[in-house]
Amino acid sequence: MKINLRASVIAAALACAAVPVLAQSTVTIYGRVNTTVEAQKSNGVKNTVVADNNSRFGFKGAEDLGGGMQALFQLESGFDSSTGATTRGALFGREATVGLAGSLGTVKLGQQALAPIYFTSADYVSMHNHDTGSSSDALFGLFLQPLRQSNSIAYTSPTFSGFKFQLAQSLSEKANFAGSTIPVSTTTDATLDYDNGPLHLGVGYDKNGLNKTFAVRALYEFGALTVGGYYERDKYEGAFVGGPVLVNWGTRNNIRLSAMYVVGASEFHVNVGGAGNFSNIALESKARQYSVAYNYNLSKRTKVYGYLTRISDSAAGLYAPGNFSSAALGIRHNF
Repeated sequence: MKINLRASVIAAALACAAVPVLAQSTVTIYGRVNTTVEAQKSNGVKNTVVADNNSRFGFKGAEDLGGGMQALFQLESGFDSSTGATTRGALFGREATVGLAGSLGTVKLGQQALAPIYFTSADYVSMHNHDTGSSSDALFGLFLQPLRQSNSIAYTSPTFSGFKFQLAQSLSEKANFAGSTIPVSTTTDATLDYDNGPLHLGVGYDKNGLNKTFAVRALYEFGALTVGGYYERDKYEGAFVGGPVLVNWGTRNNIRLSAMYVVGASEFHVNVGGAGNFSNIALESKARQYSVAYNYNLSKRTKVYGYLTRISDSAAGLYAPGNFSSAALGIRHNF
């Protein structure tokens, strides 16, 4: 049975549209400042830097509409903590959404946060530093396309017996709408997550133009020890939305394993990732990434940490920043 995913998201939005009289509202200011000092080596060139690790600030709010309904908004901006400059071009390039939430779920419109498939797979198992900075997952399959979906509709279901479903659909918005012949592809993203006690499972699918990504994830908490991993299958056949033109790179597999051991305020992390060769690229195109890290939590909001990370690219040179290594010390504060 075929399901029209775009129609499903729009139908969910309409189902949430009828609301009673408003009651009260709240607005929260939040953010993260995350900065490292690093000794890096990139393709043979050594450098010492003060680096930003995806610092951000934002505003989010909810208005109680009564009857279990809420109106929501979220505006989030990125900035470079090493210079103070804004990142991602747009002021609220990380997220700019408005939506409704109720017993049927949540619908959000606008510039969405990271795609659901990323949260379901790469982000979930990257327990060190929330997958930011030079130790972040460089091999995840969407590295060539924007993870943040502009001009889109996103739906998140309520949680039923540990299961939660998410669906996001971008709209084409052709440059010349009347009689346009400009080929503008759209992005569809769907995930299903299961969380029950120490067991956390997830499956995700992303379609961007002719390109497809499928991922499955598992994570289990053995008391102080947490282990997780994901498997990803990609098929790249054409141009990405907002990205480069590809000539049928074919398929590849990507696997990442991670572990975290907690002793008091200390966390010990290990991450290992391996991406295979693309089936239609003549040059070797595989890559590997290894990271070890130590975090010390000074409080619930502030930590100091250090890590060593290494990326080994191959002849095709598909992964940024290529053959790379870094030894880093950092401070992260959430507010």
